[in-house]
Amino acid sequence: MPTRIKICGLTREEDVDSTVSAGADAIGFVFYPPSPRYVSAEQAALLARRLPPFVSAVGLFVNAEAATVRQILAQVPIHLLQFHGDEDDAWCRQFDRPFIKAARVRPGMDLLQYAAAFPSAQGILLDAFVEGYGGGGAVFDWSLIPAGFSRPLILSGGLDAGNVGEAVRRVRPAAVDVSSGVESAKGIKDAAKVRAFIAAVRGAA
Repeated sequence: MPTRIKICGLTREEDVDSTVSAGADAIGFVFYPPSPRYVSAEQAALLARRLPPFVSAVGLFVNAEAATVRQILAQVPIHLLQFHGDEDDAWCRQFDRPFIKAARVRPGMDLLQYAAAFPSAQGILLDAFVEGYGGGGAVFDWSLIPAGFSRPLILSGGLDAGNVGEAVRRVRPAAVDVSSGVESAKGIKDAAKVRAFIAAVRGAA
Protein backbone atom coordinates (compact mmCIF):
# COMPACT_ATOMS: atom_id res chain seq x y z
CA MET A 1 0.00 0.00 0.00
CA PRO A 2 1.35 3.47 -0.83
CA THR A 3 2.08 5.68 2.15
CA ARG A 4 -0.71 8.23 2.60
CA ILE A 5 0.23 11.87 3.07
CA LYS A 6 -1.46 14.42 5.32
CA ILE A 7 -0.47 18.07 5.31
CA CYS A 8 -1.66 19.65 8.55
CA GLY A 9 -2.29 23.15 9.84
CA LEU A 10 -3.56 24.85 6.70
CA THR A 11 -5.05 28.31 7.11
CA ARG A 12 -5.20 29.83 3.61
CA GLU A 13 -7.14 29.05 0.44
CA GLU A 14 -4.06 29.22 -1.77
CA ASP A 15 -2.28 26.71 0.45
CA VAL A 16 -5.20 24.29 0.22
CA ASP A 17 -5.20 24.60 -3.57
CA SER A 18 -1.45 24.10 -3.98
CA THR A 19 -1.36 21.22 -1.50
CA VAL A 20 -4.17 19.40 -3.28
CA SER A 21 -2.48 20.00 -6.63
CA ALA A 22 0.75 18.53 -5.24
CA GLY A 23 -1.04 15.26 -4.49
CA ALA A 24 -1.79 15.24 -0.75
CA ASP A 25 -4.28 12.62 0.43
CA ALA A 26 -5.55 14.62 3.41
CA ILE A 27 -5.62 18.18 4.71
CA GLY A 28 -5.58 18.93 8.44
CA PHE A 29 -7.41 21.77 10.17
CA VAL A 30 -6.35 22.67 13.71
CA PHE A 31 -9.19 23.49 16.09
CA TYR A 32 -6.93 24.09 19.09
CA PRO A 33 -7.11 27.82 19.93
CA PRO A 34 -3.59 28.18 21.44
CA SER A 35 -2.02 26.94 18.20
CA PRO A 36 -0.67 29.49 15.69
CA ARG A 37 -2.31 27.29 13.04
CA TYR A 38 -5.77 27.50 14.62
CA VAL A 39 -8.73 28.05 12.32
CA SER A 40 -12.30 28.85 13.27
CA ALA A 41 -15.16 26.64 12.14
CA GLU A 42 -16.21 29.33 9.68
CA GLN A 43 -12.72 29.57 8.19
CA ALA A 44 -12.32 25.79 8.02
CA ALA A 45 -15.69 25.42 6.30
CA LEU A 46 -14.56 27.76 3.53
CA LEU A 47 -11.26 25.90 3.14
CA ALA A 48 -12.88 22.46 3.19
CA ARG A 49 -15.20 23.39 0.35
CA ARG A 50 -12.15 23.67 -1.88
CA LEU A 51 -11.27 20.00 -1.44
CA PRO A 52 -12.06 17.74 -4.39
CA PRO A 53 -13.54 14.25 -3.99
CA PHE A 54 -11.24 11.69 -2.33
CA VAL A 55 -9.11 14.27 -0.52
CA SER A 56 -9.99 13.98 3.16
CA ALA A 57 -10.53 16.79 5.65
CA VAL A 58 -9.13 16.00 9.10
CA GLY A 59 -10.07 17.95 12.23
CA LEU A 60 -7.45 18.14 15.00
CA PHE A 61 -8.62 18.67 18.60
CA VAL A 62 -6.86 18.84 21.97
CA ASN A 63 -8.97 18.27 25.08
CA ALA A 64 -11.93 20.04 23.50
CA GLU A 65 -15.41 20.12 24.97
CA ALA A 66 -17.67 17.56 23.31
CA ALA A 67 -20.13 20.33 22.47
CA THR A 68 -17.37 22.21 20.66
CA VAL A 69 -16.48 19.18 18.55
CA ARG A 70 -20.14 18.65 17.66
CA GLN A 71 -20.59 22.31 16.75
CA ILE A 72 -17.60 22.18 14.40
CA LEU A 73 -18.79 18.92 12.84
CA ALA A 74 -22.13 20.58 12.14
CA GLN A 75 -20.36 23.37 10.24
CA VAL A 76 -17.37 21.69 8.60
CA PRO A 77 -17.39 18.53 6.41
CA ILE A 78 -14.80 16.64 8.45
CA HIS A 79 -14.05 13.06 7.38
CA LEU A 80 -11.69 12.06 10.18
CA LEU A 81 -11.11 13.26 13.73
CA GLN A 82 -7.63 13.51 15.22
CA PHE A 83 -7.28 13.77 19.00
CA HIS A 84 -4.04 14.94 20.61
CA GLY A 85 -5.01 15.40 24.24
CA ASP A 86 -5.94 13.22 27.19
CA GLU A 87 -9.10 11.85 25.60
CA ASP A 88 -9.92 8.16 26.13
CA ASP A 89 -11.39 5.73 23.64
CA ALA A 90 -14.99 6.11 24.79
CA TRP A 91 -14.78 9.89 24.56
CA CYS A 92 -13.25 9.79 21.08
CA ARG A 93 -15.84 7.44 19.63
CA GLN A 94 -18.91 9.33 20.87
CA PHE A 95 -19.05 11.41 17.68
CA ASP A 96 -19.75 8.45 15.37
CA ARG A 97 -16.89 9.54 13.15
CA PRO A 98 -13.65 7.70 12.34
CA PHE A 99 -10.79 8.94 14.49
CA ILE A 100 -7.07 8.58 15.06
CA LYS A 101 -5.33 9.11 18.40
CA ALA A 102 -1.96 10.75 18.85
CA ALA A 103 0.77 9.44 21.14
CA ARG A 104 3.60 11.69 22.24
CA VAL A 105 6.53 9.30 22.17
CA ARG A 106 9.36 9.30 24.69
CA PRO A 107 11.68 6.64 26.13
CA GLY A 108 9.98 4.22 28.49
CA MET A 109 6.53 4.66 26.96
CA ASP A 110 4.70 1.38 26.27
CA LEU A 111 3.30 2.04 22.80
CA LEU A 112 1.68 -1.39 22.59
CA GLN A 113 -0.27 -0.70 25.77
CA TYR A 114 -1.15 2.79 24.57
CA ALA A 115 -2.48 1.49 21.25
CA ALA A 116 -4.47 -1.24 23.02
CA ALA A 117 -6.26 1.46 25.03
CA PHE A 118 -7.77 2.82 21.80
CA PRO A 119 -9.37 -0.19 20.09
CA SER A 120 -11.83 2.03 18.22
CA ALA A 121 -9.16 4.20 16.60
CA GLN A 122 -8.51 3.78 12.89
CA GLY A 123 -4.84 4.37 13.56
CA ILE A 124 -2.31 5.69 16.07
CA LEU A 125 -0.32 8.81 15.24
CA LEU A 126 3.18 8.89 16.71
CA ASP A 127 4.65 12.30 17.41
CA ALA A 128 7.59 13.57 19.43
CA PHE A 129 7.00 14.41 23.08
CA VAL A 130 7.20 18.15 23.72
CA GLU A 131 6.00 20.27 26.61
CA GLY A 132 2.43 21.32 26.00
CA TYR A 133 0.46 20.11 23.02
CA GLY A 134 1.09 20.31 19.31
CA GLY A 135 4.11 19.38 17.31
CA GLY A 136 7.36 21.05 18.16
CA GLY A 137 9.04 20.17 14.88
CA ALA A 138 11.13 17.57 16.71
CA VAL A 139 11.98 14.08 15.49
CA PHE A 140 11.67 11.23 17.97
CA ASP A 141 13.79 8.11 17.97
CA TRP A 142 12.03 5.80 15.51
CA SER A 143 13.68 2.78 17.14
CA LEU A 144 11.27 3.33 20.07
CA ILE A 145 8.49 1.91 17.88
CA PRO A 146 8.17 -1.74 18.95
CA ALA A 147 8.48 -4.46 16.34
CA GLY A 148 5.10 -5.85 17.38
CA PHE A 149 3.21 -2.63 16.70
CA SER A 150 0.48 -3.92 14.39
CA ARG A 151 -1.98 -1.01 14.34
CA PRO A 152 -2.07 1.37 11.35
CA LEU A 153 0.67 3.88 12.17
CA ILE A 154 0.76 7.54 11.17
CA LEU A 155 4.28 8.92 11.57
CA SER A 156 4.72 12.56 12.55
CA GLY A 157 7.28 14.69 14.34
CA GLY A 158 9.92 16.79 12.63
CA LEU A 159 9.45 15.35 9.16
CA ASP A 160 10.51 17.26 6.06
CA ALA A 161 11.60 16.52 2.51
CA GLY A 162 15.10 15.70 3.71
CA ASN A 163 14.22 12.92 6.16
CA VAL A 164 10.78 11.61 5.20
CA GLY A 165 12.15 9.20 2.59
CA GLU A 166 14.32 7.50 5.22
CA ALA A 167 11.37 7.53 7.63
CA VAL A 168 9.12 5.73 5.14
CA ARG A 169 11.78 3.15 4.35
CA ARG A 170 12.59 2.45 8.01
CA VAL A 171 9.19 2.65 9.68
CA ARG A 172 6.88 1.72 6.79
CA PRO A 173 4.01 3.77 8.20
CA ALA A 174 0.50 3.70 6.77
CA ALA A 175 0.73 7.49 6.52
CA VAL A 176 2.93 10.47 7.30
CA ASP A 177 1.79 13.77 8.76
CA VAL A 178 3.66 17.05 8.40
CA SER A 179 3.09 20.67 9.33
CA SER A 180 6.12 22.81 10.22
CA GLY A 181 8.38 20.88 7.84
CA VAL A 182 6.60 22.37 4.82
CA GLU A 183 6.13 25.92 6.08
CA SER A 184 7.67 29.31 5.41
CA ALA A 185 6.06 30.58 8.64
CA LYS A 186 3.68 29.05 11.18
CA GLY A 187 0.42 28.36 9.39
CA ILE A 188 1.82 29.46 6.02
CA LYS A 189 2.68 26.57 3.73
CA ASP A 190 5.50 26.73 1.18
CA ALA A 191 4.22 25.17 -2.06
CA ALA A 192 7.71 24.11 -3.16
CA LYS A 193 8.37 22.41 0.19
CA VAL A 194 5.02 20.61 -0.01
CA ARG A 195 5.83 19.33 -3.51
CA ALA A 196 9.30 18.20 -2.42
CA PHE A 197 7.89 16.43 0.64
CA ILE A 198 5.28 14.55 -1.37
CA ALA A 199 7.83 13.62 -4.02
CA ALA A 200 10.16 12.24 -1.35
CA VAL A 201 7.39 10.07 0.10
CA ARG A 202 6.38 8.78 -3.30
CA GLY A 203 9.99 8.07 -4.18
CA ALA A 204 10.50 6.00 -1.04
CA ALA A 205 7.35 3.91 -1.37
